[in-house]
Amino acid sequence: MQPEQSADSFRIDVAEDVLRDVRQRLANTRWSYQAPGTAWDAGTDYEYLKELVAYWANSYNWRTHEAVLNRFAHYKTAVGGIGIHFIHERGKGPKPFPLILTHGYPDSFYRFTKIIPMLTDPEAFGGSAEDSFDVVVPDLPGYGFSDRPPETGTLFRVNDLWAQLMRDILGYRRFGAHGGDWGSTVTEQLARSHADSVVAIHLTDVPFGHLFQKPSDPSTAEMKLFADNEQWLQKEGAYALIQSSKPQSLAQGLNDSPAGLAAWLVEKFRTWSDCGGDIESRFTKDELVTQLMIYWVTQSIGPSFLTYYDYANAGALTWLKEAMKKWTGSSKVPAAFALFPADISHPPREWAERFFNVQRWTPMPRGGHFGAFEEPGLLAEELRIWFRQFRS
Repeated sequence: MQPEQSADSFRIDVAEDVLRDVRQRLANTRWSYQAPGTAWDAGTDYEYLKELVAYWANSYNWRTHEAVLNRFAHYKTAVGGIGIHFIHERGKGPKPFPLILTHGYPDSFYRFTKIIPMLTDPEAFGGSAEDSFDVVVPDLPGYGFSDRPPETGTLFRVNDLWAQLMRDILGYRRFGAHGGDWGSTVTEQLARSHADSVVAIHLTDVPFGHLFQKPSDPSTAEMKLFADNEQWLQKEGAYALIQSSKPQSLAQGLNDSPAGLAAWLVEKFRTWSDCGGDIESRFTKDELVTQLMIYWVTQSIGPSFLTYYDYANAGALTWLKEAMKKWTGSSKVPAAFALFPADISHPPREWAERFFNVQRWTPMPRGGHFGAFEEPGLLAEELRIWFRQFRS
């Protein structure tokens, strides 16, 4: 299949005045108050945040990390009227298998930067060249270097955008898809609507939206999942409620204060990762700040909230369309799951089987919500094993 249109090469090149401005804002941070003894219990720890902000302002070098990111093959092109930024790395093997990877919140394409070389060149990491992939990693609309959504409801269009990107722009008639967090939602929708192109999918979670579809005959394990989810929402879910209901109120402050942005996001990297309370056992300061810088230089924190707003405020017609797609789509496409022990949710297999054609179910030995970043080697091997059978 020949591409119908091409994508332009893209290079990350942040203006120097943006870098000067963020350093000045960090230096001028007006610090708030933390009640004694609360540490991380009440949100991002005050002392750690001050330490990270000082590092960001005085030691972190964006140009070094920008150069590393630019070693990947970046592109940007209009897909369905939205400018989509993506990495497209060709596999080093006899017949690379095309695979699109979709990130979630609170990150970007950066989630997959460690795993991309492992997938494109498995032989360099002790694997076989026969397992190589052509890897495509887009930024969701509103995230990273992709354009902002032109209207509400864009989340439900992303699967069509990805299908157009893979087929019409990159020329892949058949391909696989992987995702986590919002990436799992998009990947499920991609399988539902484009089963003629998507040969198989791989997820790290059961999309959370299914938790609002409780069955009349839940198993004991499913009842535990529902109870655990209710407890999680009470203790940890306030961020999602705010981003779903009043995203603009929050976005203005975070878009104006890099310290505020760090406070909002860094706590998630600690709480959702397999770090045992020590965030830097999983992420270096440079990695955390690079995540933050991608949000800062693109001013994407506000637009990133729209995925939550779209899902929470979708109308009856949207859900009717999604239900119709479910009847004909994702239940047919083979699905595999890799479940990381420190992730947000711990669904039983029977829960996933209500929505997916589950053919592989792998409890991972370690890792959390950011599996591709925390344990790229483990996840890369899972992807190689799962998609091996679909290469022909």
